[in-house]
Amino acid sequence: MARRRTSALGVVGGLLVALTCGGGGTGETAGPLSGQSLYADPDSSARRQLAAYEAEGRTALAEQLRPLAQEPTATWFTGDPPRAAAQRLTTAAAATGSLPVLVAYDIPDRDCGSQSAGGAADGAAYLDWIRELAAGIGDRPAVVVLEPDAIPLSITGCPHLDPRARYGLLRQAVEVLTALPQTHVYLDAGHPDWVQDLPVLAVALQASGIDRAAGFSLNVSNFETTAANVAYGRRLSKLSGGAHFVVDTSRNGSGAPDTGDEFAWCNPAGATIGRVPSTSTGERLVDAWLWVKRPGESDGACRPGEPAAGEWWPEYALALSAV
Repeated sequence: MARRRTSALGVVGGLLVALTCGGGGTGETAGPLSGQSLYADPDSSARRQLAAYEAEGRTALAEQLRPLAQEPTATWFTGDPPRAAAQRLTTAAAATGSLPVLVAYDIPDRDCGSQSAGGAADGAAYLDWIRELAAGIGDRPAVVVLEPDAIPLSITGCPHLDPRARYGLLRQAVEVLTALPQTHVYLDAGHPDWVQDLPVLAVALQASGIDRAAGFSLNVSNFETTAANVAYGRRLSKLSGGAHFVVDTSRNGSGAPDTGDEFAWCNPAGATIGRVPSTSTGERLVDAWLWVKRPGESDGACRPGEPAAGEWWPEYALALSAV
């Protein structure tokens, strides 16, 4: 998944007037996730690796990995028919009284053809996929982080896309998912070092259905500090009707590393895990700290020897866990 740092600006033509008309909630009440426990997959790659280290008697490695492996992380849905997997996940979470976090990541021209390229063949196929995901969730509680990077890339980094068409797809996806009785949708809005023109970003969020969603997500698969994300989110919230937001803290414990190359967003050395996932944030507008990116899974084969995007990489997981 590309996590580009850029301050390039864009305009969503003809939509700026809508920004001044409000939209979204007031942000005065507690968020919809408040007080809920997040679901930890007992069969995650990190937990399997921890069990393997323990079985092999590699105690030092097991103890180093444990702080990462024991925390709840999101489950990504990226193209395969999602209904059965979403049903299994949400059913397992409901049985424990906890809240699963799902990432919907299948929009056409996903990642603008970069390391996580792919997605549905066209808009109709995408909406069919979203309906299948919704059918799998059903009436069980769930959080859905909707299409990481899709909106920021439409503004700054993927010129061959039609932003209006993409925002229309996202709005329809929000409508499908929020029709479910206990599903909370957060539209992805990038991170503080990406889109600098917040009025343009707010317009894009509005066009994509922020008025019906629970809010927006920040820092997915990125490394910007929690403080920087909260400050950025507050500013964006003011332009988005007081919308709440969630922050991915899975790898931002040391802030954004400077790798000195074009792949600062991709498996950088020096990154560490951040705040543990929680729905008790102490921040009025922040509904949760989440580990949306599963720490220990590769961002992509950006340098020689690095695994493909999404593959488990135990050495990197151990580096993220180092203290």
